[in-house]
Amino acid sequence: MRACYHRLMPPFAPAPSLAIDAREVTKTFRSGLLRRRETAALRGASLAVERGAIVGLLGPNGAGKTTLLSILATLLVPDSGHARVLGLDVATEAGALRRRINMASGRPSFLWSLRVEEIIAFYARLYGLSGDRLRHRVGALIEQYELVPYRRVQYSELSTGLKQRVALAKALVNDPELLFLDEPTLGLDPDVSVRVRSHIAALRREQGMTIVLTTHYMREAEQLCDEIGFIKAGRILAHGTADALKRQIGLGDVVALKLDPPRPDWVADAAGVLRVTEADGWLELTVDEAEKRVPELLRLLSAEGVEIRNLRVREPELEEVFVELAR
Repeated sequence: MRACYHRLMPPFAPAPSLAIDAREVTKTFRSGLLRRRETAALRGASLAVERGAIVGLLGPNGAGKTTLLSILATLLVPDSGHARVLGLDVATEAGALRRRINMASGRPSFLWSLRVEEIIAFYARLYGLSGDRLRHRVGALIEQYELVPYRRVQYSELSTGLKQRVALAKALVNDPELLFLDEPTLGLDPDVSVRVRSHIAALRREQGMTIVLTTHYMREAEQLCDEIGFIKAGRILAHGTADALKRQIGLGDVVALKLDPPRPDWVADAAGVLRVTEADGWLELTVDEAEKRVPELLRLLSAEGVEIRNLRVREPELEEVFVELAR
């Protein structure tokens, strides 16, 4: 993901290498007749996504993730700002764009009485497929997403995991260049989530598809996404690879120690120590640079007669970045 644009830069000339080029997008929802209420969902969100990348949007509930995806997928029109997807303006060229993109939600909802193959065939017809092309495409998707035993089963009788696989299959009927996934593993069992993530990774690996997804699962974002954007209160606050985000937020490295005595009084004031926590008998020190601080800490502890029973060094988790940004 390239640097976010912090102000509108006319004239709007999108880079050809970008699948998404959105700048200062705003969206406010209005409700009520007697008491007019306004809710600002996006307050100048900017996002750039390279073609062929998997990019994750993370943020707390109500941050604007789904609203931004809906605008990029032409389901909503922005109040202001500009957004181009695959080189097309989302507001003025929505019809042409819709033929080249698709979207799946983590809360799929199809007509309860339709069978699996009927659902996929219905959406394929919306993209102009018919006859042999239609039958071949539906059959291929049912096989790809391991739905063969369920092709004649009604939607209401499917498990949550199977409903999610139907939603993914439906989202691929037009072989999209760009796929939007809104919380694709929401509510799934861990084993089903692993399979869904595997399908998503294969789409990029085998077809070069650009994918933008929202998720609340930090591990999912680290496993799947080339880059991650954190959105809060309608603005993208930070973006980059997981490692770059950790450095950008300045969380530092975590040095976990088992000591006897368990916590020397002076350790919080040692040079380079940013934070001190304790968990399950471990003393965790967040330091600015582990390579530099660990030798110093070991020397000081040894000089104080503190016994070092165990030591581990790790990078901060993406979840810690999320918590820091969500404050």
